Amino acid sequence: MKDTTPNYRLRTMTEADRPAVAELICVSTNEWYQRHGRPPVFPGGPSTTSVFADVYEALDPGCCVVAEEVASGRLIGSCFYHPRPTHVSLGIMNTHPDCAGKGVASALLRFITDFADRERKPVRLVSSALNLDSFSLYTRAGFVPRCVYQDMWLAVPADGMKNLPAESARVRDATLHDVAAMMALEMEVAGICREKDYRYFIENRAGFWHAALMPGHAGGLDGWLVSCGYPGLNIIGPGVARTPATALALLLRELDRYRGRSPLFLVPVECTEMVRDLYARGARNCELHLGQVRGSWQPFRGVNLPTFLPETG
Repeated sequence: MKDTTPNYRLRTMTEADRPAVAELICVSTNEWYQRHGRPPVFPGGPSTTSVFADVYEALDPGCCVVAEEVASGRLIGSCFYHPRPTHVSLGIMNTHPDCAGKGVASALLRFITDFADRERKPVRLVSSALNLDSFSLYTRAGFVPRCVYQDMWLAVPADGMKNLPAESARVRDATLHDVAAMMALEMEVAGICREKDYRYFIENRAGFWHAALMPGHAGGLDGWLVSCGYPGLNIIGPGVARTPATALALLLRELDRYRGRSPLFLVPVECTEMVRDLYARGARNCELHLGQVRGSWQPFRGVNLPTFLPETG
């Protein structure tokens, strides 16, 4: 009889594991894209992907599960997760390329869904629509695709963005005094809350975050948007807005912060006028992603602009 006992065990990531986790994220992600005829996502190597552990551990220490080979002690899988008041967010998941088919990804995912079930919370994630293996993994576990996003990038001119909409003039930096209003708007638009994240972005102790917002004409907020200026992962999001026009005004102002760079951002496919404006400015598509939810979900009452760090869903 064939021995089906796993040759790995799951445990919590330790401080000493961080370099190995960064290496795993880099190797496994780059290998998948290159195997499918695309350039590596992290050409800068593990020094780029170390930011995932830095951010997630700063927000929620101890919320990364790793798969360790029993015999060698080598890490062959990892997945970050982020418990929030309204849900659990599933962060970046990776398994080593030479461990395909051993059930590592399924075991990591089951660890987190079991945790969420004990907490009686839904799980949210953003996953590649191109990776059918991960699509199958998530849908078999009960995740349902709820929104499609265009992954776009734009080479920002060295002298800045041109022809900004008039509404962009109302955008200002967010402060800690705005946290309650940011929380209220995201609850209204997306039905989720993550106060800890807003404070983390605004305090910006890591030195590469920025948060902006659009005050409402009648009080409250019309939108807010965060961006990550990390050298190897310049990505805009998360954010929410009441209307596509507000979302576009916020996005263009954040793009203008990264002159000479090419930030990545995700836009809901149904925001056709917003997408058309971005095309006219030179934005290009590079991938499609799916917002997926396992459990209860509120349809968006406005525009949701997700990100990969930390994962929003």
